[in-house]
Amino acid sequence: MGVKELCALVTGGNKGIGLETCRKLAATGITVILTARNEINGTEAVEKLKLSGLSDVVFHQLDISDQASISAVAKFVETNFGKLDILVNNAAAPGIVIAKPDELRSFKDGAAFGEVADKYADLLEGILVQDYKLAEDCLRTNYYGVKALIAELLPLLQLSSSARIVNVTSNYGELHFIPNEEVKEELGNVEHLTEEKIDGIVKWFLKDFKDNKLKANGWPITVSAYKISKAAIAAYTRFLAKTYPHMIINCVHPGYVQTDITSKTGPLTPEEGARAPTMVALLPDDGPSGLYFYEMQPSAF
Repeated sequence: MGVKELCALVTGGNKGIGLETCRKLAATGITVILTARNEINGTEAVEKLKLSGLSDVVFHQLDISDQASISAVAKFVETNFGKLDILVNNAAAPGIVIAKPDELRSFKDGAAFGEVADKYADLLEGILVQDYKLAEDCLRTNYYGVKALIAELLPLLQLSSSARIVNVTSNYGELHFIPNEEVKEELGNVEHLTEEKIDGIVKWFLKDFKDNKLKANGWPITVSAYKISKAAIAAYTRFLAKTYPHMIINCVHPGYVQTDITSKTGPLTPEEGARAPTMVALLPDDGPSGLYFYEMQPSAF
């Protein structure tokens, strides 16, 4: 894929993996629209990139949980660039509060997020806190917000001769984290996946969360909403790839990175965490679509 006159939009671009993805894409000569919810933070991020010699980066405010904000950024892209070539959906909400970051860091001798599995739920009580409002916000951002942004930008992506959509997911979206066999079967069956089926699973999860039936009905009980949001967006990625075969649409786990969402735990720097999303955004025109990349390698859902 030649980079001349290509335009990319990155959500949650003011810090962490998003900022470093903007940096890497801009360094190849692509024009990058860095978006963030907070205008001051986003503008400062663009200024930092410009000071490092990357002039083709512009800022636009975007809150992916707000339809008016989504419509405004789409209008901006259309007016200024006429099309969109690359969309990197990086913005995310954790669905939890890390109440005791130091205890999380030392949990399981530093294995931390890699060990945030249901079998350790009792040990994690009080370290990680979740409630229905956090869960709802998590799904509104990580699933419904991503879907709404893609829907709004699809007409502009379809004007590109080499459209790419990269959904930044997490290994927490892997299906083995979901005990419910029916849900695993539905989300894992790419031939019969529909948007309605994925929506139905998300609604079912939120209802069970509200009714305190997570354990009873086989949902993850630690970092529950985040895991379901990422499993849903991974399934939606495959559904999109099947629906739009002329685009290259993939999802990617960037690795376990030192970001705000992990309370700065993790072995990888944001710069290292941006390698995989950037690689997937720059796949060649004959590259794969509908895959899940675990860092730099295709992996199983």
